[in-house]
Amino acid sequence: MLDIRFVRENPELVKENIKKKFQEAKLPLVDEVIALDTENRAVMTEANTLRASRNALSKKVGMLMGQAKKDPSKLEEAEAAKAEVTANAQRLKELEEKEAQLEEKIREIMYTIPNMIDASVPIGPDDSCNVEVEKFGEPVVPDFEIPYHAQIMESFDGIDLDAARRVAGNGFYYLMGDIARLHEAVLAYARDFMIDKKGFTYVIPPFMMHGSVVQGVMSFPEMDAMMYKIEGEDLYLIGTSEHTMIGRFVDQILPEESLPQTLTSYSPCFRKEKGSHGLEERGVYRIHQFEKQEMIVVCKPEESMEWYDKLWKNSVELFRTLDIPVRQLECCSGDLADLKVKSCDIEAWSPRQQKYFEVCSCSNLGDAQSRRLKIRVKGEDGRTYLPHTLNNTCVAPPRMLIALLENNLQADGSVRIPEALRPYMGGKEKLVPKKA
Repeated sequence: MLDIRFVRENPELVKENIKKKFQEAKLPLVDEVIALDTENRAVMTEANTLRASRNALSKKVGMLMGQAKKDPSKLEEAEAAKAEVTANAQRLKELEEKEAQLEEKIREIMYTIPNMIDASVPIGPDDSCNVEVEKFGEPVVPDFEIPYHAQIMESFDGIDLDAARRVAGNGFYYLMGDIARLHEAVLAYARDFMIDKKGFTYVIPPFMMHGSVVQGVMSFPEMDAMMYKIEGEDLYLIGTSEHTMIGRFVDQILPEESLPQTLTSYSPCFRKEKGSHGLEERGVYRIHQFEKQEMIVVCKPEESMEWYDKLWKNSVELFRTLDIPVRQLECCSGDLADLKVKSCDIEAWSPRQQKYFEVCSCSNLGDAQSRRLKIRVKGEDGRTYLPHTLNNTCVAPPRMLIALLENNLQADGSVRIPEALRPYMGGKEKLVPKKA
């Protein structure tokens, strides 16, 4: 969400940014919101003038009523002043109602106009124009066939999709035995990696949030495609812990010395997964329910790009300790959600598909979430400003398990456990299949 003053003073820049995001249908909104803002400021000016006049008239009425006790001729003048006060009050009420209506219209449009993207973002209409920046680790295709990930899990009696479908429908799963333990080992390792190696503070947040927080942390198309609403209550199930983690600071003024806030959070995540990509019938790549370890940073504006680089590099380092080749993929302008300034994906190598697939998403949202949620920082000079917010996936199993299983699968069907995970797996060095 942009500052209305920025839009007012830089309409052509805002329009050019909209064009870069291939959202030309939104171009008229810039002129519309500027016109509404002009009207609103005129209403506010008139209202302020009336308030000043009302205060002066009220004092005058009091003075005249006091004088009327000695000079009855002043009573008529006092009554006239009273009538003017009443008329002003009625007009002020009309202006305040008009102001509230205009501010609501302005807010709706400002929620729709996309954030200004960083100058380094590649320009393109959709994810087909995302740009590979760098590869980490050598992608390997073994000389034996790699089964579909659900088949690998089934060989360990580690997944039951049929039972989950009977209980909850498509997009859910039962993980069992060694696969379930491996799932939790990944989460525990990622938690400790972020705490012990990166110095982040571990947090378990609420798994639901109010609608006002939802509107503060994400764009409306995302909200419609992702969020589950609790019927009859002002509560939504979270799609990622980033939302309640940033929501924690809603309407707060943070002392500057508390920055940067570097947090890592665990949560289950719930998503409708509306859209053309759809759900997986047999696997756990795109599902309604999963768990995730997240990274969150709230920082000074001048430090946000430095933190952006640190966050995505954390993901690369984590995946490389698990012997998984990855690459950084820069998201193009048309693939950025409206609140994002800059974003990249970390993609893991799939030996079975012989291509990379998304496992982490790192985003710098500038001050958009802070402006929506009224998160402020009090500087040393006593003035307040909006901090920048960033987030990145640490790991999100069970999707991450796909990369782990495929890249560590052996010819005999066993799965080598990366050394970093062995302490979390009771010292096991490999998983041996129970089914041929």
